Amino acid sequence: MADYHFVYKDVEGASTQWDDIQRKLGNLPEKPPAFKPAPFTPAPDGDSIPKDKAWIDEKNEDELEELEDDLDDDRFLEEYRKKRLAEMKETVKIAKFGSVVPISGSDFVREVSQAPPEVWVVVLLYKDGYQECGVLLRCLEELATKYPATKFVKIISTDCIPNYPDRNLPTLLVYNNSAVKANYVGLRSFGRRCTPESVALVLCQSDPVLNDGQNGSDTSSQAVMDGVRRRILERVVKDHEERGDGYSSD
Repeated sequence: MADYHFVYKDVEGASTQWDDIQRKLGNLPEKPPAFKPAPFTPAPDGDSIPKDKAWIDEKNEDELEELEDDLDDDRFLEEYRKKRLAEMKETVKIAKFGSVVPISGSDFVREVSQAPPEVWVVVLLYKDGYQECGVLLRCLEELATKYPATKFVKIISTDCIPNYPDRNLPTLLVYNNSAVKANYVGLRSFGRRCTPESVALVLCQSDPVLNDGQNGSDTSSQAVMDGVRRRILERVVKDHEERGDGYSSD
């Protein structure tokens, strides 16, 4: 015999007026909240993920080759290549010196006074045949290689200042933004024993004269002096070890 019973099911979450009254009287439990589906979030599209250096670094050789077949990825790689070239050019632009350049009197304004405001220029006034000039020049040559973003030049004293007294040689002039920031007369300005480190310490006492072009976040004179002091300590330790080795071999 067929079952003719029919069970009526209302829309989920619907309620009758009678049920509402019973709930107010406490005879029925509270109506459960209506079902609400979670908001739709599309799955991430690999092509829409921002592509940066880290994204490239994660690719293996085969995956990088596949990028050549995709126009969008080719466009990104081209933009990335341009960006890296710009960064490399900026690095070269910053570190563009690296040696003590000889100049003449006619070069002084162009090479020193008209140097860009962000460039510090160290000028050595010297004459050939003076031992103390040679000592300071060797120190500056070493500093020039360590701090290639600082400009080092040398000029014969009387070509720079007519009748400049030889007793004041060697002399260092420090320029920045078309102005003389400091001058040091004689080798004794750099301590009892003139070394690249002692010269660096004197130059950076009050201004960040020396710049290696690498510490863009901190080019303060204190940062330079901390690095110089570290190199002094390393040199002392090295000299001590070398003397120790010599004694042990006797």
